[in-house]
Amino acid sequence: MTNSTTSNTAAGTSAERLNAVCDAQRFTTRFSIRNLLTGETYDRGADEETPSASTRKTSIMMAALKAVHDGRLDLDEQITYEARFAEEVASGMFRYMTPGIIISLRDAITGMMVLSDNVCTKMVFERLTLEEVDSYCKSIGMSDTHHRFLIPPLALSPDHTLKSVTTTTARDQLFLLQAILDAQTSPDAAAKLGTSQELCAYALQTLKNQILRYAIPSRLPFGTVVAHKGGTGKRGRMNAGIVYRDGKPFYIIAAFTDQVPQEMPDGTPGYTMSLETIGRLSRACWDEFQA
Repeated sequence: MTNSTTSNTAAGTSAERLNAVCDAQRFTTRFSIRNLLTGETYDRGADEETPSASTRKTSIMMAALKAVHDGRLDLDEQITYEARFAEEVASGMFRYMTPGIIISLRDAITGMMVLSDNVCTKMVFERLTLEEVDSYCKSIGMSDTHHRFLIPPLALSPDHTLKSVTTTTARDQLFLLQAILDAQTSPDAAAKLGTSQELCAYALQTLKNQILRYAIPSRLPFGTVVAHKGGTGKRGRMNAGIVYRDGKPFYIIAAFTDQVPQEMPDGTPGYTMSLETIGRLSRACWDEFQA
């Protein structure tokens, strides 16, 4: 597979440094990155289908918020945690808690996003349909994102096919984050997402509330605001987010590693290097986009 980097202007130092980070590893890294100071976008395999893992949850959240905007769902709806929600779940903390807890749909979305809790994902997704979420993505312009499962099967092998999971592209994820960001100041942008500015503000704040600080934030100065959602897949690690500097949006990065070996030649776990690669990409943006 050949990955190439393109930008809206001639490739220069930034593109070379981003490519070098990826070329240092034997696995595949795809990304779409936008310098929000200049509008320049850097792509590497950005249109290639790739496992989404939990980066898919940003679009699930937005589909749910559209249903709220349409009056079909209510963020204050009370949901009871049932034991069945913990079946076939391998992420989050709810699976270890006592059934019977009652939370709101708003809190379920929060759990799905800030801790990637798949019990909460089930709570949210049960109020939608798979077809509804998939169609929502297509309707707003994420034509290369395909929601195929509520929760991916736990028994997936590391060499599973793309059709075994929900897939997306780095470009689709950058598009969605840019749309959410644009909606903060544009009613028209919010309308294109099928929702309101108020609900888009909630979505952005929920992304900012992310407590998992690996990948994109890992090499940035302590306290850097990053509105992001990561993912853990059998074939690699993923992260897509908006990085802030001095209180303003600085860059958007959607990065996906794939075909990551279980162990690197020096014995380092493959997932460690995949997360480190995304962290290094983010740091390169932080450094290069200053000029």
